Amino acid sequence: MSLTQLRYFVAVAEEGTVTRAAQRCFVSQPPMSRQLRALEDELSVKLFERTAKGMALSQAGERVLEQARRILSLVEELRG
Repeated sequence: MSLTQLRYFVAVAEEGTVTRAAQRCFVSQPPMSRQLRALEDELSVKLFERTAKGMALSQAGERVLEQARRILSLVEELRG
């Protein structure tokens, strides 16, 4: 698991689509999608429900989001 994966995950959770999250993170969609799949594989959970309208957090995704935000906040504090 990497900080980049966590940042991408949080961006998709907040933006609701990989397209908007990729724009926000200044990356293209395919690498972001690959990183999200790798994170799901590593955690052995489905983080999102993928729909025609976008991405909605699964129950596991909601739990991971809270922890991911906490981790990213701590990293920013260390850099502060």
